[in-house]
Amino acid sequence: MTPPHNTPPPNHRTEPMIRLYDTLTRTVRPLPQREPGKVSLYACGPTVYDHPHLGHARQALTYDVLRRYLEWRGIQVHHVANVTDIDDKIINRANQEGLSEPQVAKKWETVYFEAMDELNVLHPHDRPHATEYIHEMVTFIETLMANGSAYQTETGVYLRVRGVPGYGDLVQRSVEELAQGAQARVAADEHKEDALDFALWKAAKPNEPTWPSPWGDGRPGWHIECVTMSLGILGDGFDLHGGGDDLIFPHHTNERAEAIAAGRPFAQHWIHNAMLNVGGEKMAKSLGNFRTVRELLDEHPQNARALRLLFLQTHYRKTMEVNAEVMQQARAAIERIDAMARRAGASMPLDDNLVDPAALEAFGNAMDNDLGTPEAIGVIFDTLRQANATLDSYAAGNAGLADQVTRLVGAVVTLTNVLGISAAPELADDADIEALIAARSRARQARDFVEADRLRAQLAELGIVVEDTARGTLWHRR
Repeated sequence: MTPPHNTPPPNHRTEPMIRLYDTLTRTVRPLPQREPGKVSLYACGPTVYDHPHLGHARQALTYDVLRRYLEWRGIQVHHVANVTDIDDKIINRANQEGLSEPQVAKKWETVYFEAMDELNVLHPHDRPHATEYIHEMVTFIETLMANGSAYQTETGVYLRVRGVPGYGDLVQRSVEELAQGAQARVAADEHKEDALDFALWKAAKPNEPTWPSPWGDGRPGWHIECVTMSLGILGDGFDLHGGGDDLIFPHHTNERAEAIAAGRPFAQHWIHNAMLNVGGEKMAKSLGNFRTVRELLDEHPQNARALRLLFLQTHYRKTMEVNAEVMQQARAAIERIDAMARRAGASMPLDDNLVDPAALEAFGNAMDNDLGTPEAIGVIFDTLRQANATLDSYAAGNAGLADQVTRLVGAVVTLTNVLGISAAPELADDADIEALIAARSRARQARDFVEADRLRAQLAELGIVVEDTARGTLWHRR
């Protein structure tokens, strides 16, 4: 059964019905549309200097699912996600590896893209690189200098934060509170007028990449990069700006301040996803619980889809836990979806155009309410249980249930596809089966017989017969 990619829900409409939490107003409100039937989305992308970690994956998947859902609802989405390819961390990595900054950025950008591809994250429509927009950044800063919002010192060009109305609104703190925090966090710069002022342009330093500007050679500050790229591609007053909640301050606060100071209407709605814990604590290298996407994907052939499902089982604004136990549970849930789809496909002809309308409506209601993926996943598994029960009756001889089976199975396949999970994928080749066999062997060696039995059952569902012999584990296709 081919997943129906564009099956519309009941009462299909071209205007967004979805309501999202807005970080600025602290309310759940309708997603704005600058143009009817269209949504412009800017989601902050990676700084490419190392392997992407699970936090990067959660952020990318949040906006991937939002985009997929809006498009399924008939909304045309213009999705922009940048690449920060010049930054202190990139410069430091280049020095460590004896490479140029562009070489480091290209190397780790490729690693990031490969990981996101394995997680089935759609590529954005535009992927601007910071170094491609230096001229536009300089022009933006010239505007701020001309209207008195910025000033030059020996170390660079800075924004006068106290002159920006509502500077702390996004983080709901006063300028005085934020200034105290800045003084505690950052070493004093005697050249700045105020501790809270931040760099728009950094003066050249030895052995760092630089570009020419009216204020001397140097490079852009982090915040001016995203405001310039987002406005440059999506235009003034674009609909939605997203990122992890660790970006609310200072990054998104400072982006917004730059736009206000320049007199440019900026994002009309702000959305932020929460972080995650590993082993009950916030993921951090210092705690030894830091996990890269690559490490997790290499542990099990089903981990890409399982991780995606795991993320969806927690609301995007809530902190979530990733550990071996919940990953195993997510893999088991994926297996239930695949087993039902394979069973249905083997039992009867299926029609992609027949989909249970009650499931679609319940799914849409959940997703419309602040991207309620946990409730949406609940709808899918409720429908899956109904599909299995109806299949049992059909297999027992109740041929009159054929249409009902088709509609229920079609709903599961359709809705998992909307979320980027997709039901019943085919194993690509023998290497995938060998990986499952190896995982089962490791489980047996560790005397984890529950996991070994689960993997054997999974192989059986795929039509693989496993034989444990004195020479090792042998397998063949049934």
